[in-house]
Amino acid sequence: MFNAITHSQIYVLDQDEALDFYVGKLGLEVNQDVDFGFMRWLTVSVPGHPERQILLEKPGPPALSEEIAQQVRDLVTKGGAGGHLIFSTDDCRKTYETLRDLGVEFTDEPTERPYGIDCGLRDPFGNSIRFTQLKA
Repeated sequence: MFNAITHSQIYVLDQDEALDFYVGKLGLEVNQDVDFGFMRWLTVSVPGHPERQILLEKPGPPALSEEIAQQVRDLVTKGGAGGHLIFSTDDCRKTYETLRDLGVEFTDEPTERPYGIDCGLRDPFGNSIRFTQLKA
């Protein structure tokens, strides 16, 4: 049967803006950026971990009809597209301060939880992102 999850997908409305955010601010690295003409295949991952990639997909053909793509874009704009990412970090508070200083807007500041310290933010398109410093 299966032995790994290699790719996850979230919708973004502008792939260049997504690159600026995910690579320029969050510090992820580009794995693949391929222009197929009818679509752009753009993946990023945590540095040094290309085995687990995030596809930054712009809603549209060929995966979706234009009518459905517009509905998805509307949901993304409202933060209702269901995109969620959770990252781990060794120091939640330091990561928070670094990202805050880069202009990232947060939905939750670092908070002690039973499992560790975590906080939350949204990407420029409304996708929910959390990062957690797990208890040792």
